[in-house]
Amino acid sequence: MAKALEYKGHPLQRKDNIIYYGSFADKYIIQMQILDTKKVKDLDVATKVSVQLQLTDPSIKTRDKIVKKSEKDSLYAAIDVAAVWLDRALASR
Repeated sequence: MAKALEYKGHPLQRKDNIIYYGSFADKYIIQMQILDTKKVKDLDVATKVSVQLQLTDPSIKTRDKIVKKSEKDSLYAAIDVAAVWLDRALASR
């Protein structure tokens, strides 16, 4: 079986234009949504990414799960802030 993609010790999962960073078994997860892309040669490159720190508790309404949100102009910038937010949130238990 293929090993799951990881970044700084947390799993990354992609479904269409949404990337989840972290584990749903933890209290928090990051959702990154690619809102806009541009073509660079034959590759789609993200130019607008929404980043949200969310609670994973299934009993909480979707709109109440968002703890923090931001928008970044690249996937690199988005995952950079996501890693900091997730580590801080999980450390503050």
